[in-house]
This record gives sequence, structure tokens and C-alpha cells, in this order.
Amino acid sequence: MSGEQKKVKKVAMQGWPGANHDIAIRAFYSNYDVETVSCVSFDELFDKIDRDRSLEGIVAIENTLVGSILANYTLLKDSGLQVLGEHKLRIKHQFMVLPGQTMSDIREVHSHPMALAQCHSFLRQYPHVKLIETEDTALSAKLITDNQTEGVGAIASSLASKLYGLEVIGKNIETNKHNYTRFLIVGTPDKEKQTRRIEDGLFNKSSLVFSLPHEEGSLSKILTILTFYNINLTKIQSLPIIGSEWEYLFYIDVMFHNYDRYIQSLNAIRPLCRKLRELGVYRGADVLYETNGGENVKNVNAIS
Repeated sequence: MSGEQKKVKKVAMQGWPGANHDIAIRAFYSNYDVETVSCVSFDELFDKIDRDRSLEGIVAIENTLVGSILANYTLLKDSGLQVLGEHKLRIKHQFMVLPGQTMSDIREVHSHPMALAQCHSFLRQYPHVKLIETEDTALSAKLITDNQTEGVGAIASSLASKLYGLEVIGKNIETNKHNYTRFLIVGTPDKEKQTRRIEDGLFNKSSLVFSLPHEEGSLSKILTILTFYNINLTKIQSLPIIGSEWEYLFYIDVMFHNYDRYIQSLNAIRPLCRKLRELGVYRGADVLYETNGGENVKNVNAIS
């Protein structure tokens, strides 16, 4: 969109500006001027999009260290929204303080419990520092700045340190350097654009949900049919059906090279499934993105 005014896109996210959801938004929507809408929880995010269908949202669905975020599968299914895209982000944690503070000045560190756990090796070097769990990484950084709190550090992203004027005194302190989160973009699809992108071959991934009869080999039959149609299963997640003992919903992600063959595979498995639903057809994020604090990040999978 060089030389043109970018379109404005409103995107809901869980967390505060500077959180990893914010970094992922800046990457995925790099072709837009983005206005973010902060939500305290994922429940609030889905509620806001339900009330305003012009909104889109970004939702963490899976992390390489902790696995699937199960509650978000159910929220997506119950919302009636569609998956519009995905983004994979390398998660980096920074230890930040008010300018001029040093590690010897710090008596507490505030952050989301997951971020604290992911920085265990760094933090154990400073047994005098008390770990305080908070609701959001970026909010922890913001409150230090708002209150000019000395003696307290935060673990958050480098984008948060820039937004809130904090100094990073511990860079990339995450214990495991292979820490990635997969985010889903959710909303109401533009049917005309969706059809055009399918026809142009831009979409190659789909998310589905279904249940199966409690019969021997019921799941293996589905997988065999998908293989026959050259459909690649990239993710499978089962969740219990509340009120139906020992019955499960299966959430699967599949990738395909030929959309017609994909549709044929759905028609073939439909008689074997109960309540088969397509949660979205979109372009898969086949690149794990490294970011420079959320700045100047380009997502090659972003489509205007």
C-alpha cells in the first residue's frame, strides 16, 4: 500500500498495549492502521465482537511450551465467529525497571504467572526478588510507570518497555528459546473476499470441529479419508462434551493444496461425523516470526 492511505482496522485483544497479542496484531495487520480494543479476558473479547461484528479479534490458541489453550476452543465454537487467519510469534521476555534502577535495587518482579514460569532460570539467580503474579505482562509494566514505583521490575515485551518508557536490564531472559505462540484471527468473514481468495488459491488451511459415534475405529476412518484426499492433518485436540459421559468433540486443523479436493473430503467424512462444522478457511502461517519489539514487522501472510 505504498503511497496510499492505509485502511483502518479495529481489532480486539486480551491484554494491554505492549502485550504479545499487540505484537502479533502489528505483524498480522501490517497493511492496516490498527486501532486495538483491550479486553480483560477472552470472554470479554468474544462478547465485544458479538456486539460489534465490524470488530475482528486475535486469540492465543496454542503455545509450544504449555500446549493448547483449551478454553479458547470452546469460546470460538460457541461464538459462531470464523477463523480468518493465523499468526505464529516467537515469545521473548525482557526484565524492565524505571530508568536508573539496577538489579540490586529490585525487591519485587511483577508479571503474568506464565511469563514468570518461563523465566525461571534467570529469576533463580536473584533469590532476594519476590515474584508477584499479575493479570497481564504489559499492564505490569504500565503500572510501574504510572505509579513511578521504585524497587519493582516487570517482565514483559520490548514493545512494552518502549511504550511505557522503562529500561531493560535483562534482555531475552526466557529459559527456553523455542517458545512460540500461535494466534487465531477471528471475526465475521467478508463472503465476497473469501470466495475471491479461495478462487485465487490464497487459502490453504481449515479448522473443523465434530463429534463421533462411540464406535470402534470411528476416528481412524476419518483420518484415512483425509489421507486419501491428500489433506494434511496438522493439529487434533479433543475436549469432553459436557453432559455426555465419555463423548468428545474433536477440533482439527488441516492443510490442503486443492480446495476442490478439500470440499470432497468434507463431503466424504460428513456421513461419519456428528455436527461437523467448518470454523474457518484461511491462509496458514507457515513462518514463525521473530520480532524487533513489535516494530517494523511485516507478515507475509497478511492479506489486505
